[in-house]
Amino acid sequence: MKVTPEHNERIAKMTFASVYPHYVTKVEKKGRTEEELKQVIEWLTGFDEAKMQQLIDEKVSFEIFFQNATLNPNAELIKGVICGYRIEEIDNTLTRQVRYLDKLVDELAKGRKMEKILRVPK
Repeated sequence: MKVTPEHNERIAKMTFASVYPHYVTKVEKKGRTEEELKQVIEWLTGFDEAKMQQLIDEKVSFEIFFQNATLNPNAELIKGVICGYRIEEIDNTLTRQVRYLDKLVDELAKGRKMEKILRVPK
């Protein structure tokens, strides 16, 4: 699937606060915890729990969310298909970063081991 400029714009304007509760519901429905979700988000973005809550309270867009993030250097190891898009083929940086987050949440919900999700080297 090809990512369109309109799609990129829609993702950039979406707020982290509007999506976070869906992430929580998704992982908890599959027996994982919100704490594990926060650990995954912290690994990707560098945001601790307090900073994450501040960004939720401020209702920041994904654009601002990822501008403030310190992306994990191993984030580029996140590959595969999410929402019909192959992550490594997404050329828009922000859209790719949001899809990284979606993929990590998906892996958590699917019961993948935390060390695999966090791309811990063997």
